[in-house]
Amino acid sequence: MHVAPAGGTAVQDHVALAEIELCGELIIAASAAHEERLSLVRIDEVLKVAEEREAAAGR
Repeated sequence: MHVAPAGGTAVQDHVALAEIELCGELIIAASAAHEERLSLVRIDEVLKVAEEREAAAGR
């Protein structure tokens, strides 16, 4: 078992934190949709897929 050292020097995994944030956004969107399923288009909107594609194309 690995225990983080005392003193608050825990290393943050930025990729994992970003994934957790995206999951949270999906949960919020699903909750707002009530009984309906999220469409693939809505999921892409929540995850900002188009914005990421545009940013990647501009690199």
